[in-house]
Amino acid sequence: MTPGNHPIFRKVIPMKEGLVQDLQEIVGEDAVRDDPADLYVYGSDSSVHCALPWAIVRPGTVEEVQEILRYANSNGIPVVTRGAGSGMSGQAVPIQGGIILDMKRLNKILEISPENTYVRVQAGVVDDDLNRALKPYGFMYPPAPASSRIATIGGEIANNASGTRSVKYGATRDCVLGMKVVMADGSLVNLGSTTRVEASGYQVDRLMVGSEGTLGVIVEATMKIVPIPKYRCMGVACFNELEEAGDTISEIIASGTQPSVLELMDNVAITAVNTAIDLGLPDVEALLFIEADGNVKEAVDYEIERMKEIAEKYNAFGIDISYDAEKRTKLFKGRKKLFASLSRYKEGYSCTSLADDMAVPYSRMAEMARKIHDIADRNDVIMTAYGHCGSGCVHTKILMDPTRKEQWEGARNAVREIYEYVRSVGGTTSAEHGIGLSKAPAWKKEKQDSLEIIGAIKKALDPNNILNPGKLQDAPDDWLTATDLRYKAE
Repeated sequence: MTPGNHPIFRKVIPMKEGLVQDLQEIVGEDAVRDDPADLYVYGSDSSVHCALPWAIVRPGTVEEVQEILRYANSNGIPVVTRGAGSGMSGQAVPIQGGIILDMKRLNKILEISPENTYVRVQAGVVDDDLNRALKPYGFMYPPAPASSRIATIGGEIANNASGTRSVKYGATRDCVLGMKVVMADGSLVNLGSTTRVEASGYQVDRLMVGSEGTLGVIVEATMKIVPIPKYRCMGVACFNELEEAGDTISEIIASGTQPSVLELMDNVAITAVNTAIDLGLPDVEALLFIEADGNVKEAVDYEIERMKEIAEKYNAFGIDISYDAEKRTKLFKGRKKLFASLSRYKEGYSCTSLADDMAVPYSRMAEMARKIHDIADRNDVIMTAYGHCGSGCVHTKILMDPTRKEQWEGARNAVREIYEYVRSVGGTTSAEHGIGLSKAPAWKKEKQDSLEIIGAIKKALDPNNILNPGKLQDAPDDWLTATDLRYKAE
């Protein structure tokens, strides 16, 4: 069976006749694609899910976005907004076909205002590019997701992304001041403000954060920026017991200490990194990365020493600390390269993001880390515990042989068990990577009391259901993975 005929690359409902020509009249011939190779690429993101769109459109102006949505809304055509396609849960997968709205041409930095501590950008601006532009002004945009070299600001807002420095600086939602959004009917609305405080009425701009393209198309954003700290000091602590690393995280946060980075890597992650890039990390159950930053060295010294004391209380050893930028980069390289390294953990095994970025109360951090390994063993898969634990976020990836159906069944059982545990301790399904398709069943169980409200908001803002349909509260509970479909085809 050729890929073009494979059911995972199906067009879900018939394409509107003349669609491509109509779109070309709006944005020009060069900005519309419908050849099979492009549809194949745009039919998936960084998840296991895939379904073909009808066409890809790359608007170059806000007015073109408006015209595309007016056309789509009038004709009942699904529109799935896409940034870099780095989402890990199927957020940008067009499960009902339609148009992929590729926002990368809207990539202008419109205003940098250091005196007012904000920046105004178009949605397609890449995170790292923004920080390079801010650096000469002595400022930074702080969320720092691991995908920052490709992730766009619009995509980060749509998924409420965060990253290594979220423990101190918050997630994307904490940086949003305002935005311009094209609604389903093509109208352009201004939301929020350029001020740090706004106390009046419903803050609709915050509603757009984390909405995964289901309520509107973000075309411009005004984001909070912060001065680059003068001093940064990082350390790495080794633990022979995973639980002791978890207890350290909990106590550091409860102590009032303010880390700028607090990251965990377990032994599976350590082995994967050593296998992939030969860093020579120590063979221990856990590594904990600690960092403090600020403009007064004595204050940074205090924060890092306090974290070191707490780590040593829980039997940490080999703690290596440095202010040197080159050494800090080397120390953190293993954590930075972790996701790409996980597929090298075991020959024939692949890394999947079926369960990914749950968050639990700090007091449950140690228990959660061990629970992940227990669940993996019980279901005959390999799982890792790592992540932005200073924010309560525990990442896990499932490592398995994707050619074996029983491995997929074990993975599904493991995902179900993990999220049942997370809900039982008052945790949440996603801390930063969004819901998409993979996590929708667990998320709907978590949010069951508010799904009717969420649906009413969707209906009010997108009455014809054209914006990323079949996601969040409308996502299927029995979405079939690519592998499941392949087995059915065979």
